[in-house]
Amino acid sequence: MRTTEVAKETMRNRQLRGKKKAAIPVVLWILGLVAGILWIFPFYWMLATSLKPESSILTSVSLVPEVFTFEHYVTVFTKAPLLRWIANSVIVAVTVTVARLGVSSLAGYAIARMKFVGRDLVFLLLLGSMMIPDEITVVPLFIWVLKLKLADSYWALIVPQLAGAFSVLFYRQYFLTFPRDLEDAAAMDGCSSFQTFRHVVFPLAKSATTACTIIVFSFVWNDYLWPMLVSFKEEWMTLPVGAAIFNPVGFQQTGNKFGYGTAMAVIVVAALPTLAFFLGLQRYFIQGITREGLKG
Repeated sequence: MRTTEVAKETMRNRQLRGKKKAAIPVVLWILGLVAGILWIFPFYWMLATSLKPESSILTSVSLVPEVFTFEHYVTVFTKAPLLRWIANSVIVAVTVTVARLGVSSLAGYAIARMKFVGRDLVFLLLLGSMMIPDEITVVPLFIWVLKLKLADSYWALIVPQLAGAFSVLFYRQYFLTFPRDLEDAAAMDGCSSFQTFRHVVFPLAKSATTACTIIVFSFVWNDYLWPMLVSFKEEWMTLPVGAAIFNPVGFQQTGNKFGYGTAMAVIVVAALPTLAFFLGLQRYFIQGITREGLKG
């Protein structure tokens, strides 16, 4: 009898543990769903507001617009040089991202793998530079731009943003975990350090490159302070700076009558490229992580 009761008790315990394990994915799914809704709700509210008539934005609170209108988007594309702002943002963001990834990957690999005099000092200086707020470096950089007469040009928008300690340290940490066996095999085949990096290491660092690309591109695309300082003329503004013009306070100060709907419309236009960029590269980021996990 005791053996039978023990067996039944053991069976009940196993069933309870099985139910608990089955409930964990459901709880995680619900939490993820709630987090996703909270994340996407501000963007949805912004989109819904941009599709409402100006007269109903502050008079009625509704998740779904009672009357849909595209007048705010028509205003944005007809009353402002939006295409020029988008072109400026694309040129600046793509150029800075490509240049910074190229330099940072080489520098990160050198710091992680090569032995040279002052390597640890360079690493500490890079680490320490990340503790300096960007606002502190704005004044000397702005003076430098004015003295060289580079304001209202791509030089002023691009060159000061080419240096970035974060991406160097990001690649350095990744290359420290890279298996040396592949590098040793390339060296035995007669590859130099640069050839090993170019043909072996960098092509296999897809997940790190994708993650760094998303971070750097999003940061440069959304940067507001520096482009605002060096863009005196309207045609040299980037999209975030131009979008700042389309806010109710700014238009009241300039005597225009555009309001919240126009502001939300231009912000939607400004947010869509980074969202599309992230969604487009997300698959490659996950694939890179999956391959490395299977390899490990």
